[in-house]
Amino acid sequence: MKFLAKWRIRKPADDAETVYVSEKYGVRSLHIGSDTVQSAMRIAKPNDLELAYTRSMMAFLLFSERPARVLMVGLGGGSLAKFIYHHLPWITTEVVEINPRVIAIARQCFHVPENDARLSVIVGNGAEYLARDGRGADVIAVDGYDAESQAAALSDKGFYAHCHARLNAGGVLVVNLWGSDRSFNDTLLRIEAVFPDGTLCLPAEKPGNIIVLAFRHSPGSVRWDVLTRRALELERQYGLEFSRFVAGLRKMNRHDEHRLFL
Repeated sequence: MKFLAKWRIRKPADDAETVYVSEKYGVRSLHIGSDTVQSAMRIAKPNDLELAYTRSMMAFLLFSERPARVLMVGLGGGSLAKFIYHHLPWITTEVVEINPRVIAIARQCFHVPENDARLSVIVGNGAEYLARDGRGADVIAVDGYDAESQAAALSDKGFYAHCHARLNAGGVLVVNLWGSDRSFNDTLLRIEAVFPDGTLCLPAEKPGNIIVLAFRHSPGSVRWDVLTRRALELERQYGLEFSRFVAGLRKMNRHDEHRLFL
């Protein structure tokens, strides 16, 4: 998605590592090395999820009713971390972000809270962090793109194996992928190979992003009527379009009239 606005924080010289911010129509956006919007925040509603793909990443709640610990690889503008912090206060979230400049801007411009008992943002290489022994997580969310594509270290089979090992029983891996990325099919096959108990693809509302949900242990085939009831309950709680997520799961996954198969 290209952002063709007048820069509030002016676009610098081309540099794949440059982090900068723009604003238009009350929305503040984060860019890393290009005009592509990596994260966005509506200034009047800083704790909401402005971009469709970030809302779609919350679809894990359809299958994980009350996760206690979330591990994120990639902070961006902190949209997911903020949403969970403010709307799911029982969750402890740890975020690993490789670029300290991203963390600084997320706190300065995107209202990401300082570290406390429920949120910890650390500077580190997400792939290396997952490879080390550490606390298990109920959800691992991966959103690690630079200006052009997903970071290579976050798309190989070894990385996904480390995610699988770090998940608690019943845990879910949530990965944001670009459907237009030439490596999309290969990346999806790697995830499916490491998570034989089941994966699902959820296209975001606007074309481009596809969210992959991969399960540590299969929840089995799930009835559409059960998912629909769950979606309506979650919509009332969080104001996100969970019914659309359920409809989206029909587009790229095996199913019949009654069930979604895993």
